[in-house]
Amino acid sequence: MHHECSNLLEIGPGMGALTEFLLKKEGIRLKVMEIDRESIPYLEEHFPVLSGNIIEQDFLRSNTETLFKGEPFVVAGNFPYNISSQILFKCLDNKELIPEITGMFQKEVAERIAEPPGSKQYGILSVLMQAYYQIDYCFTVDEHVFDPPPKVKSGVIRCVRNERKALPCNEQLFKQIVKMGFNQRRKTLRNSLKSLLAEVDTSHPYFTKRPEQLSVEDFIALTNLISNE
Repeated sequence: MHHECSNLLEIGPGMGALTEFLLKKEGIRLKVMEIDRESIPYLEEHFPVLSGNIIEQDFLRSNTETLFKGEPFVVAGNFPYNISSQILFKCLDNKELIPEITGMFQKEVAERIAEPPGSKQYGILSVLMQAYYQIDYCFTVDEHVFDPPPKVKSGVIRCVRNERKALPCNEQLFKQIVKMGFNQRRKTLRNSLKSLLAEVDTSHPYFTKRPEQLSVEDFIALTNLISNE
C-alpha cells in the first residue's frame, strides 16, 4: 500500500546530496531540517528554491505537529549514524503523522530493522518498527561512493505504515515487554519478565523462549497473556 503524501521532510541534508535528487520529484512539498550551522548558508545559497523551508532544528526535539501544520509527512534522510535509532523511535511516537520513512542507515542498523525473528540482529527496534511498518531492505551502499569514505557500509530501507491503527493489546505493556525481554536477551522470557509475572500462569511455551524467537504477533499474544490475568 503506497501512501499518497506530498509532504516530505528531509532530516540532516548536510550539503544537499540527497536534497538535489528530492527536489526533482514532481508534486513534493519539501522541507529540510538541519542542526549544523555551517550547512545552512550552503543550502540557502545552492538551493534558493528551498527558501523558507530550511528548518534549523533538532528533529529529536522538534514538534512534529507543527512541521506541516498537522498534516502527515514522509521522512527521508541519510541519517546521522549516532542518532539513527532515536530518529526511528521519534517517528514511532508520531506514527500517525508519518506514513513512510525512507532512509540510509549504517548497514547493520538497516539490517536489524528489517530482520525477521530468529537471529542475534533481531531486537527491540526490529519488533517495534515491524509492529507498525512494512519494512523493505532496498539496497546496500558501498563505502567508496562517499568522499571521504566512512568505515562502514550503508543500507537503505523503506518503511511504509501498515493498516494497524493500534495493536490489539495494551501497547504500553507491549513496549515494556519487548524492552525487558531484549535487555536480557540470553534469558528465557520467564526469567527476564519475572517482575511482571506474579499473577500469571507461565505454562505457555512462550515463557520458555528467548525474545528473538518471538514475532510481532507472538509478542502481542504474550502481552495479552500477561495483561488478561
